[in-house]
Amino acid sequence: MSINHISVVMIAKDSEQTIKASLESLKEFSEVILYLNNSSDKTKEIAKNYSNVTVIEGEFLGFGATKNKATSYATNDWILSLDSDEVLSVEFVQHLQQLQLSTDTLYSILRSNYYKEIPIKHCWGDDVIVRLYNKTVTHFTNKHVHEHIIEDGLKKEMLQGAVQHYPYSSISEFIAKADQYSTLFAQDKAGKKSSSPLKAFFNAHYSFFRTYILKRGFLDGYAGLIIAFSHMVTNFFKYMKLYELNKELKK
Repeated sequence: MSINHISVVMIAKDSEQTIKASLESLKEFSEVILYLNNSSDKTKEIAKNYSNVTVIEGEFLGFGATKNKATSYATNDWILSLDSDEVLSVEFVQHLQQLQLSTDTLYSILRSNYYKEIPIKHCWGDDVIVRLYNKTVTHFTNKHVHEHIIEDGLKKEMLQGAVQHYPYSSISEFIAKADQYSTLFAQDKAGKKSSSPLKAFFNAHYSFFRTYILKRGFLDGYAGLIIAFSHMVTNFFKYMKLYELNKELKK
C-alpha cells in the first residue's frame, strides 16, 4: 500500500523545539493533520512551511478525545498517530511504503527515548506502542491521560525501522508536564479511585526507588536523576490532587 493512503495525525501545543525535525521526517506522506490546541509559540509558523501539512486549531479535550477529534479531519482511513516530538527514520518510511496493510491488524512502533540528545536506556528504555490503525474499525480511548488505541479482537504487528522520541528539552518542561499530567490524572479518576496523603507519599517514594534503583536509572547519568525525581513529583501530585478532588465531590 502506498503511504499516500495513510494520514499522519498529531496533536501539539508549543512544540517549536521539535516540530521541524518531526515534519521533516514526514515529507513522503501526502497528508499530515496537525491539531494545535492553544499554542502560543512558533509551531504554527514552522508547520506552514510544509505543503503536506494541514493545521487545525481547536480546544484540548484530554489526550484521548483530542486525538480522536484530530483524526476526524483525516481524509484517509489509515491513521499513523504520532507525537510532535517523534521523528521517523528513512528505514521506517521505506518499510511502510512496501507494507500491505490489513484492516484487522494494529501496527506498533519501537520507539527510542531521549532527553535532549541523551539516549535514555534505563529510566525509559525503548518502548513498543500501537500507532497505525484503520479508523473504520477502532479509535483511541477517551481517557484524559494514558490514552491508547482500543485493541479488542484485532491482531498486532511490529513495524520495522527506528522512531526517535524527544519528549523533554529542558528541566522546566519536566516541571510543566508534571503539573499537567497530574491534573489530567486526577480529573480522570475523580470519584472512581480513592486516594490519601499517605498513598501520595508512598507512591511518590516508590516511584523514585523503582526508576532510579530497580530500573538502574542511575546509569543514565544526571538525566536519570532528573527523570526519577520527576516521576516522584508527578506521582505525589497525582494522588494529592485526586485526594482534593474526591473531597470536593463529597461536599
